[in-house]
Amino acid sequence: MVNDRYLLNQTSLGWLLLIALVVLGAGLGLRDPWPADEPRFALIAKEMVESGQWLFPMRGGEIYPDKPPMFMWGIAIGYVLTGSIKVAFLLPSLLSGLLTITLVWDLGRRLWSPSVGFLAGLLLLFTVQFTLQAKTAQIDALVTCFITLGVYGFIRFLLCDGGWRWYWLGWFAAGLGIITKGVGLLALLILIPAIWTHWEKIRTASRADWLKGLAGPLFMLLAIGLWLVPMLGAVAQSGDPILQAYRDNILLRQTVTRYASAWHHVKPFWYYLSSVIPPFWLPLSLLLPWLVVEWHKGILARDKRIILLLGYLVLVIVFFSASPGKRGVYVTPGTPALALLAAPFIGALLTRVWPARLLGGLGWLLGILCVGGAGALAFSTKLASKVGDLGPAPWLPVLAMGAALLLINALLRRAPLSAILCSLAVGWLIYSSWICVKLNDMRTPQGVMTLAAEQVPAGDELLLAGFKEQHLLFSQQPLWHYSYQMPDGEQAREAAAWVAGAPKRWVLGSADIMTVCFDPARMENLGNRHRTDWLLADSAALKPECQGLAARVEPFHYAPGPHAGQ
Repeated sequence: MVNDRYLLNQTSLGWLLLIALVVLGAGLGLRDPWPADEPRFALIAKEMVESGQWLFPMRGGEIYPDKPPMFMWGIAIGYVLTGSIKVAFLLPSLLSGLLTITLVWDLGRRLWSPSVGFLAGLLLLFTVQFTLQAKTAQIDALVTCFITLGVYGFIRFLLCDGGWRWYWLGWFAAGLGIITKGVGLLALLILIPAIWTHWEKIRTASRADWLKGLAGPLFMLLAIGLWLVPMLGAVAQSGDPILQAYRDNILLRQTVTRYASAWHHVKPFWYYLSSVIPPFWLPLSLLLPWLVVEWHKGILARDKRIILLLGYLVLVIVFFSASPGKRGVYVTPGTPALALLAAPFIGALLTRVWPARLLGGLGWLLGILCVGGAGALAFSTKLASKVGDLGPAPWLPVLAMGAALLLINALLRRAPLSAILCSLAVGWLIYSSWICVKLNDMRTPQGVMTLAAEQVPAGDELLLAGFKEQHLLFSQQPLWHYSYQMPDGEQAREAAAWVAGAPKRWVLGSADIMTVCFDPARMENLGNRHRTDWLLADSAALKPECQGLAARVEPFHYAPGPHAGQ
């Protein structure tokens, strides 16, 4: 009879990383960067390589002031090594995921046992939010890796007799996290519950120990200085007001102001507890009622492992909940601690009725939903019209996924943990290598930009109005564009003035901008992407009220490199 005993007794890091590489690496090179964030980072990295300007991230010739360049450097290095942005844009997240899993495995085996380490790494791999971020070109996988490295260093120091070098590593990793995305300082949160667990050692510490402890922030500053010092020096030397604005924005607005007084993604305090953790921390979120009981027992027994990891996890959630601006991906750094806190208790929980039923039921539910979704795609005319760009039989991969999940859960019905982990593995493999390939054309503007290259005569100029980064990434000709931050109404006016300012000029823009100053009947529709039509026009399509306008703003110029669209 198949059960979960084999899985619970595994210890090999090699097997764990092989499984992780297959799941997280599936689909690498098969899809292009998808909005909202992936095309932005891929474009910046591509421009770094083509322009040779690596210190200040640029987006189509315009400086990108929202994030430090660490993540984009990773993509750029991958682009240099592979020559393909299609491969390179996912490499930093993939490698970050593998390293984070390795750190969790090592902590689990040191704090509990080799089998707990293996299971913790496996649970992390299949926590939905972690898997999703490790397969997506967003900064969160990389910053989670640095935060986890910091936590790893602190725990090695606090619980594993690792010596001061691990304590300093924790601070240094926090600094690397800060120059990746300001929240890298989250690694330091584990030092707060450490005040309780290690109070006696703190109280009796020698002067030498205090000096070594106070040296920690210096290692964090050293890591931050790897990027900050060259950036500040370049800004000071240039005297450029644009670079000065970049410095002020990246150091203040995108850190302190963004956290304390967010201007978008505003959610209530309980958003993570109600809308993120239940679906995105599956399958472990199903077991939280029983895990909380076990953690409470650990706290009463003064188990330092539980107190430190749980204290850190709770503080991460509180930290992000306190900010008015919230996105689900923000709490990804909590998933490694969750996996470590769950792994020691999974074996015992599987002997109980409801935890086993919930894990097994989740696999069946996913299979049923996939089969039902495939049926809806096959027989609903309304849905079929919406996915018409997916080619013939768009329901087939969804049906295949559903059938595979149902078969897995039938064969492993006596092994609920193995069943749900296998279900998630197969689901991710089919999604990454089949469904994503079908979705790729619909998720990118490649068709629109190809038509633009065909319809705009060689030697004519083309301006983008209301562009997204993916339009520049897939451009096949030199382009002009206005600032990404320019309001739509102003872009409409400036586009009209620009196209009338010289012969052989064309404007490609989103319908809501183009219809302000151009006659819809005299424009060419190049396709619908990202919930809007993209229209092409020359000066002959200008409405009378928009003729004779004077240009006020000079657009940015972008010339794609030799690997455009690859």
